[in-house]
Amino acid sequence: MGAVYFYHLTRQPLEYTLPVLLDKARQAGWKIAVRGTDPARMDWLDEKLWLGSDDGFLPHGREGGPHDAAQPILLTTGPQAANEPACVMAVDGAAVDPDEVVALERVCILFDGNDGEAVQRARGQWKALTGAGCSAQYWSEESGRWEKKAEA
Repeated sequence: MGAVYFYHLTRQPLEYTLPVLLDKARQAGWKIAVRGTDPARMDWLDEKLWLGSDDGFLPHGREGGPHDAAQPILLTTGPQAANEPACVMAVDGAAVDPDEVVALERVCILFDGNDGEAVQRARGQWKALTGAGCSAQYWSEESGRWEKKAEA
């Protein structure tokens, strides 16, 4: 049974935090789907990942290519990812179903703590997922380093 981890971004933006989490998930041996809500935003994330440091290259692709199933990291806007991920990282309020949390190794929900709507969406997701019995952790970087603030 998996767990959902909420990452409340207050100091570092998504384009900085996401590669760190992707690297950790890859070290665990997982295939990952990065799920967003807007294709243009996913294109932007794709570009940011390609422009990352040479020593920290993260092999990835955008949904809709001929090799989606083989991608270690697949950027998508749909609920199903062709690469059969063990981990889903949801950004920009992308939906997560409680059944996914149970079926996957990990679900990560990253949200911008400086955006009131994003915070409210994440709170709603926390309530819905923990209310459905999902194991959850809430992590904040407010102090300057990541700290676990809540667990359910």
